[in-house]
Formats: sequence, C-alpha cells, structure tokens
Amino acid sequence: MSRAVVLLSGGLDSSTALAWAVREQGWECHTLAFDYGQRHRIELEAAARVSQALGAVDHRVIAVDLRSIGTSALTSNIAVPKDAHDQHGIPCTYVPARNLIFLSLATALAESIDARHIVIGANIVDYSGYPDCRPEFLNAFARCASLGTRAGSEGKALSIEAPLIRMRKSEIIALGLRLGLDYALTRSCYDPAPDGTPCGHCDSCHFRQQGFAELGLRDPLMPE
Repeated sequence: MSRAVVLLSGGLDSSTALAWAVREQGWECHTLAFDYGQRHRIELEAAARVSQALGAVDHRVIAVDLRSIGTSALTSNIAVPKDAHDQHGIPCTYVPARNLIFLSLATALAESIDARHIVIGANIVDYSGYPDCRPEFLNAFARCASLGTRAGSEGKALSIEAPLIRMRKSEIIALGLRLGLDYALTRSCYDPAPDGTPCGHCDSCHFRQQGFAELGLRDPLMPE
C-alpha cells in the first residue's frame, strides 16, 4: 500500500483531500497539521477529529511561529475582511510562504516514514489569490524536493498531489459527500467566535456557504 502525508488544516478543502487519499486512492495516510499562531486555532481541533474519522494512521501537529513574522490578518491584529469577496490581488489573509514552509516540513516527514505522496488541498478556482496555491508553485516545489532530498537522489521522487486544484467549491463538497465526509466535523472560518461558531462573513465562510447553496444544501455549521 502506498503511503502519503496529508496536510490537514481541518477545513473543507484539506478534509476532502484526505477523504480522497484514504477512500479513493486507498493510501495509508499520515496527517499533518500546524499550530502556526493562527487566530482561528479552532481548526486544530477539527483536524484531529477529521483525521480520526477518516481513519488516518496517525496525526501530528508541528508548531511553527509565523505570528512572529506577521503581516497577515490570520497571524496578526489586522482585521479579517468581511463581505468583501470581489477584491482583486493577494488578500491580507495570505500568510507569507505558508505552503512553502508546510510542504517543506511535510517533505521531511515523508522522508522519515518512507511516504511516496504529499497531499494538499490547494484550490485556485472559486477563490484563492494566494501565490502558493498555484499549480506552477506546486510543480516547482516537487522538482525542488526531488533535488534536495535523499529519497529524490535515490530515484524515489515524492509526488505532490493536489486533487482539488481546479475544482469548484460545490464540486469539492460533492466529492466529499460521495466519499462519506461529515462536513460538520470541519472548520473553515477565518475569524470564528471563541466557541468556534463561524462569522459567516469572511471569504472562507462565503465561498463555503456558496458551495453548499449551489448543491441545494445547507452548510451544517450554519444555523437554520
């Protein structure tokens, strides 16, 4: 059985990517979350729940202090934009080099457990604006990992799998539902209440709700 490291934030996309890796690919999955100083740390609890529910072999959390770098609404006191979903350019919720850092650590873990795949829930269709979610970046990182690791030098190159990269949010949700993912376990909001209740107005909430609405469904995290 192939082995994979899955980047798992506990959000909708990464949870669906894990369901795809476990239930559609049949891989032995090791999930990896990051406590990086994010204001929405409630997602770490969601990641642990999702990992267990989907049958991952193990779940790890690595602490990386990106709050010390700042400049992002997710890791500083900058306000998270609300009801501003048509903005252009890179949004202030972009965390500098986050996926570059996370993928590097995932690569180290993959080498240590002899995994052949790294799975990431990156997506560019419904909404992104994040340069580290682009296919060009992921392809370039795969080449870098091949050159800079023992596994790569021995001809055991890692594959970077981004199964959701060109899917609409509604398509992602439909895939997850088909694979038996319970989206009530996930958390996506950038600025949740202390009890984890989503704000309903940030970009992440907006596109999540839009995806469910396009399927004629209600987001299980939103009140009726």
